[in-house]
Amino acid sequence: MTAAFGLKRLAIAAAALIAAVLIAVIGVYSLLPAASVRDAVKAEIRAVTGLDPVLGDDISLLLFPSGSVRFRNVVLANQTAGIEIADVTLVRPTIRVAFSATGECNWSGLISSLARALAPQSERVAAFSEIGIQDGTVILYDARSDATERLEGLEFQVAWPSISRSFGANGHFTWHKENVEASLTLSDFLAALTGDRSGLKIRLISAPLTLAFDGSASDQPTLKVQGTLSVEAASLREALHWIGNDRLPFGGFGRFALRAQSDIGGRVAALSNVNVELDGNSAEGALTISADPRRLVQGTLATDTLDLTPYVSGIRLLARNERNWNQLPITLDGFNDLSLDLRLSAANIKISTARLGRTAVAATMRQGKLNITVGESQAFGGVAKGTLGLASVDGGVAVTTHMQFTDVDLDNCLGQVFGLHKIEGRGTLSVNLDGTGDSVLAVTHGLNGAATLNAGAGALTGINIEQLLRRLERRPLSGSGDFRSGRTPFDQLAINLKVSQGLVSIDEMRVVGPSVRLGVIGQASVPTRDLDLKGVATLISTATANEFELPFVVQGPWDDPIMLPDAQSLIRRSGAAAPLLGGKPLNAGDAVRSVIDQLMAAPSTPPASPAVSPAATAAPSAPNSTR
Repeated sequence: MTAAFGLKRLAIAAAALIAAVLIAVIGVYSLLPAASVRDAVKAEIRAVTGLDPVLGDDISLLLFPSGSVRFRNVVLANQTAGIEIADVTLVRPTIRVAFSATGECNWSGLISSLARALAPQSERVAAFSEIGIQDGTVILYDARSDATERLEGLEFQVAWPSISRSFGANGHFTWHKENVEASLTLSDFLAALTGDRSGLKIRLISAPLTLAFDGSASDQPTLKVQGTLSVEAASLREALHWIGNDRLPFGGFGRFALRAQSDIGGRVAALSNVNVELDGNSAEGALTISADPRRLVQGTLATDTLDLTPYVSGIRLLARNERNWNQLPITLDGFNDLSLDLRLSAANIKISTARLGRTAVAATMRQGKLNITVGESQAFGGVAKGTLGLASVDGGVAVTTHMQFTDVDLDNCLGQVFGLHKIEGRGTLSVNLDGTGDSVLAVTHGLNGAATLNAGAGALTGINIEQLLRRLERRPLSGSGDFRSGRTPFDQLAINLKVSQGLVSIDEMRVVGPSVRLGVIGQASVPTRDLDLKGVATLISTATANEFELPFVVQGPWDDPIMLPDAQSLIRRSGAAAPLLGGKPLNAGDAVRSVIDQLMAAPSTPPASPAVSPAATAAPSAPNSTR
């Protein structure tokens, strides 16, 4: 009973004490005028920052368990002129930073006020050491480019230099729908405000891009930032798109990393001791990046091995059926926003299946036109040089090619560049073409230019013209059999082509070999990828002065053309021509069809005993044969 009574007295006493405290707090609230609190806080902020705040009448005062005061609708003005403030928190502030056309900032006067407030000779030493920002918004405006950017959802803690000279801020914000973790450290805040040299560290970490800088900054007489810069991105393509660039055309631009010594002044960044990695390629050199008046990248890079396959992999020349040209629209997004002047040297270059040796390349881009100049490349056992051009034009692209391959291995060169494996030997190839269109197919329709090929001591592969001619010389109607194999050696090869609106005219195709001469003229269509050629194949006889000449035609698609000897020539040479020329009359169509059927058929097996017909000695066949 006594214990219970004691606990009861203790509870009553505690309740009385709490009531007394509440009454005292309420009394303090009632006795403490809002105007006095506002004036005291205003004077404290002015003394610490040098800024003259305008505080509204909406005040929330909290004295228990710790003292704090909250103002709403606060404005900080650029005017300079006790309650002690431990820290200040800005809730949902909107901070506007604007640059004029001449580069002046609307915060210049405020920064001067801050510098005066923090100077050693100032009357007041800052009392609070931390400023917080909750759910803030920063609006950046640049009059030079008439561009506005918004940083939203700012959550920052700023270490105010009330005791030490350093200044630090860390937190996060949202930009272009991506969260960015950020930190900033100034080793000498007052020096930074007055434009003197101060140590500077910056870290920006986001999903698309990570940036780090460690160096120094000064603003006397102009802004200058020097130090080590490193940038990393899982995809450079996506990172550039995130910061506001259009998507890059074609393929590649994946994993990216850069580390360099930077010297940044104004809107120009000079990078030395550059080590850059992109899509598995590594290079070293120097770069200069300028943002005024448009983005300009200049520099010189050197690498041991350069793989360009990722960039050309996005270029589909053929449709999915691999038989027709691609009709999908071609766009060169971002070409008009970037200027480029880059020198690149590589010991080895890989482009899909093509392999190049030591190569020096210069790439320039101006007003949406990219020019690549190959100064000299050890290519295909010889030398390649020339220019390639790609430009963005209204409604499509413009393509130009001016390349020369000197003393190259033709099978290697033609095979890797054009996918053609029909010519062996060494020779010189010159290609000068240009075309414009909104798709690959459209470009082929507008293709113009010329090409030449000269070679010696080689061979045509996949066909033995000498063997074919000798068989047809002995037995004109014996059937051609399978002649798409073997080789036709030559001592000289000359091809001259002209291209007009996608139509290729073969002005000259001459092949001279030890036993065969070949001459071809005709046309080929680039858009439809087919051939319509005619020529004469001549068998050179060393035993007699007579030469066997056989006219022929080549028609059909590029990848599988049909070669047909001239039927009338074979008929006239054959003893079996009587039924066609003097016997039972046949119309011309039936006669030619009959001969073609025999020419394209496989050779027949000779009968057990010789046929009595004189034609049998020229064309062994079954007794009922029409040959």
